[in-house]
Amino acid sequence: MSRSHPLTLVAVAILACCPAALLAQQAPAPVVVVEPRRANLTEALQLSGTLTAERSAALSPRVDGLVLRLRVDAGDRVKAGQVLLEQDAAVARLSLQRAKAATAQAAAVRAEAQRLVTEAKPLVQDGLIPATEFARRESAVVLAAAALDAARAAEREQSEQVRRHQLVAPFAGVIARRLIDLGEWATRGTPVLELVATDRLRLDVQAPQERFVRVAPDAPVEVRSALLPDIKFAGRIDARVPVGGTTSRTFLIRILVDDAASRLLPGTSATAVISLPSTGSAMIVPRDALLRYPDGSYSVFVLEDSDGKQVAREQKVQIGAGGTEVEVTAGLSVGQRVVVRGNELLRTGREVRVVDGG
Repeated sequence: MSRSHPLTLVAVAILACCPAALLAQQAPAPVVVVEPRRANLTEALQLSGTLTAERSAALSPRVDGLVLRLRVDAGDRVKAGQVLLEQDAAVARLSLQRAKAATAQAAAVRAEAQRLVTEAKPLVQDGLIPATEFARRESAVVLAAAALDAARAAEREQSEQVRRHQLVAPFAGVIARRLIDLGEWATRGTPVLELVATDRLRLDVQAPQERFVRVAPDAPVEVRSALLPDIKFAGRIDARVPVGGTTSRTFLIRILVDDAASRLLPGTSATAVISLPSTGSAMIVPRDALLRYPDGSYSVFVLEDSDGKQVAREQKVQIGAGGTEVEVTAGLSVGQRVVVRGNELLRTGREVRVVDGG
């Protein structure tokens, strides 16, 4: 077995005890650096929530009756005014026929009363009939006209009763549920179909209190769906509810999403990206410059000159808002050089070599 030279053992011991000596022996690490700059930084607030339909309705029939025809089922798309369900209207149609007959009879009575007035007009002028008889005939015309109006109203009422045996869609949408079957008895006030509009959805998100106050009613909003991550949908803030939860300290923001093609689905998750106004000039650096610690703190590596060499030094910083570029609220000064690439394995005191970032 070979023996190490005593001087070699001493050198190894010195290097083990002095990390700086080890760093000095390493080749300069290539790094890319930038200088912090001041700019107006616009923050993008991202909040997640669930898409719900702006309009949904539990449809019930307007009259009691037996279900005669079901024209739709769950999953069907319908148009506004489309007939969805028909009830047995045989008795109502018979009543309508009777009302029409009453109207025809009242019209005939009025026509006869008017004929008698027309016939009596020259006779009363010639003194062949008394004036009281002419007045009685005129009164008969008025009464007959009133009876005809009443008959026509009864006919319209009965016609409406017939129409009410059909359940029509109040708006366009998708049948979410069918709650009745053919041959069942449907009653007023009991839902038989659930209709959901899918052209306009809303997204309810909860904003933390420190961000809620910065969300303007007309703030630009972009909505991204988990189902369609490559498509960005336009949204607008419909309501900001200034009443927060006592424990969560969050406030409701309701966003309307335009989706004329009905690509989004109610009940799915989505994320709203709300643009917040700039807080003024801020010192910013690329996010790649930040090193994050488990306790939530951040640091960066800055370059310093040491004996004619460039070395890295780790420096704690505090950050604010940002996306790809981040606001640094404390810990950096304009003019310092910050490492944005090659900082993963750096240690304080390590010599570096600045390279082109392109």
